[in-house]
Amino acid sequence: MSSIISRRRFVTGVATAAGASLIPSRGLEALAQQRQPPAPGTVNLERVQYRALPFPNKQVRLLPGIAKDASDRNLKYMHTLATDRLAHSFKLTAGLESSAQPYGGWEKPDSELRGHFNGGHYLSACALAYASTSDEEIKKKGDALVAELAKCQEKNGYLSAFPIEFFDRLREQQRVWAPFYTIHKIIAGHLDMYTLAGNQQALDTAQKMAGWAASWMEPLSYEHTQRVLRTEYGGMGEVLANLSAVTGRREYMGTTRRFEKKSFYDPLAEGRDQLKGLHVNTHIPQVIAAARMYELTHDSRYRDIAQYFWDEVTSERSYCTGGTSNKEGWDTDPGKLSTALGPTTTEDCCAYNMMKLSRHLFGWSPEARYMDYYERLVFNHRLGTMDPETGTTMYYLPLQSGLWKTYGTPFDSFWCCSGTGVEEFAKLNDTIYFHDDNSVYVNLYIASELSWPEKGLKLRQDTTFPQEQGASLTVTAERPSDVAIRLRIPYWSRGGQVKVNGRVLPAFASPGSYLTLAGPWKSGDKIELSLPMRLHVAPMPDDESVQAVMYGPLVLAGRFNEIGRDQWYGGEGPKPNPAPVPAITADLQNAESWVEPAAGKPLEFHGKGQSQPLTLVPLNSIVHEQYAVYWKVQSKG
Repeated sequence: MSSIISRRRFVTGVATAAGASLIPSRGLEALAQQRQPPAPGTVNLERVQYRALPFPNKQVRLLPGIAKDASDRNLKYMHTLATDRLAHSFKLTAGLESSAQPYGGWEKPDSELRGHFNGGHYLSACALAYASTSDEEIKKKGDALVAELAKCQEKNGYLSAFPIEFFDRLREQQRVWAPFYTIHKIIAGHLDMYTLAGNQQALDTAQKMAGWAASWMEPLSYEHTQRVLRTEYGGMGEVLANLSAVTGRREYMGTTRRFEKKSFYDPLAEGRDQLKGLHVNTHIPQVIAAARMYELTHDSRYRDIAQYFWDEVTSERSYCTGGTSNKEGWDTDPGKLSTALGPTTTEDCCAYNMMKLSRHLFGWSPEARYMDYYERLVFNHRLGTMDPETGTTMYYLPLQSGLWKTYGTPFDSFWCCSGTGVEEFAKLNDTIYFHDDNSVYVNLYIASELSWPEKGLKLRQDTTFPQEQGASLTVTAERPSDVAIRLRIPYWSRGGQVKVNGRVLPAFASPGSYLTLAGPWKSGDKIELSLPMRLHVAPMPDDESVQAVMYGPLVLAGRFNEIGRDQWYGGEGPKPNPAPVPAITADLQNAESWVEPAAGKPLEFHGKGQSQPLTLVPLNSIVHEQYAVYWKVQSKG
């Protein structure tokens, strides 16, 4: 296949829990619930009838396993960051005293992007981590930082770690590094502290910032505004739409529309790929804003923009990991990726934002293809990008063969991807389960426990996936429950079976669909799902002889020499000095013609019939070694 995710739809398989008979899939009742808790006395602005909604983070807890390990390391790192150091540049900008030692990297006192992590991403991560773990200490750290930043805002409603003069330069189209990008992160961090951690002061701060942004934009003509939008502005549209939904204040949606770039939206609305030459992570957040505006206005143009963009990026502009971008941009025509490999492929921020966008589309239409793509990113582009020693994350995931991974330092990096990293690893539980009015979607196979108190139901998922090829789910119910349980059958599965209370059910589902198990359920009922994995190739869309090997959802990487410690940290990517990687002779269509499992070593594979010995392992298990993902394969014929 030339595309990463097939666009065709599969028929959903359905079976009863007891296995007595088969029933047709029941239509879903429309849902119009808010994604964030509303402020007291406000109105509900949601206009889309969601077909599925995520469970609140507080209702899903990770159990021991690969995801919880990463979440714990992230939380440990977050606790090492000091409130006075995070607030330092904000205080100086506001004319307040600070004797704290500033952080380095992109948060240095002379960095034009200072404040994006310290007052933005970090607050979002604190809120998400609190919602996901109930860690009171991380909430206290978030609350303390909100209080310090509120002091900095008292003078005129402006809150930033850089002076207001940066916006003068933006207005005059003088060179400046993305001031609205940072303002977005700060507003979003405060809004998250309100919606997820209950901090009322944070909502007040966010609204004052939104008011300041509106007053800055208001005097500008439409043409002038469009020129301003040439400079990266992050998710200003999304966060203002979210703020409108939370407060019921429609004026924020008017400001959201001021952040809509016509030259970007129009081609997408018309189904045209004019993405070549664009900076990737400048534009994915703009599509998320379109998705959110669709939900608040029901204007189908916004949905067309989001849907076409997602389809085009996942099918024509994504690598085997699900990641997108090269040198932070789309620098080729659609589908032309075989020559776009280097040390700066697949920026981590892009993966984070494509995951956010996928959640929106799944909510409108809960199709397995969205979660098939999401799974690729989770297991290849997120869980493989954290340093186990420090808990810091990467900027790029290089896909040029023979390179290696480099990680941020704890106190002297603070890249954009450091910020999305602390957020992502604080919310690894947020997409495992979705629901409609009377069913649970089991989207990801990650050890976890779901609580649905409104239904008197708990669902515990035990699995070591991907080491284990499947999962077990155990029901706890206060009373017999008719909630349907929908199990995603991934696109990569070939065969498989499901047991309920030890009995094999006679029905299964097609790859790329959901298998629906109907109740009634009682406490102690157990579902055992088997999803056998197989080796398969992931060729480049424009050259099938350049290809990666996958095992189930896992991208396999050839593992070579360990690199020196002096090259583990600090850079935004490895220096382009790759180790030589052998060419492969094999059947282009058959990974098993040159790769075989290593006896007695789960998830380890060896090359066969090649000029030199090769070991392949999941890309997410590579830490400090040189590796190869894409291989040049010469046909045996």
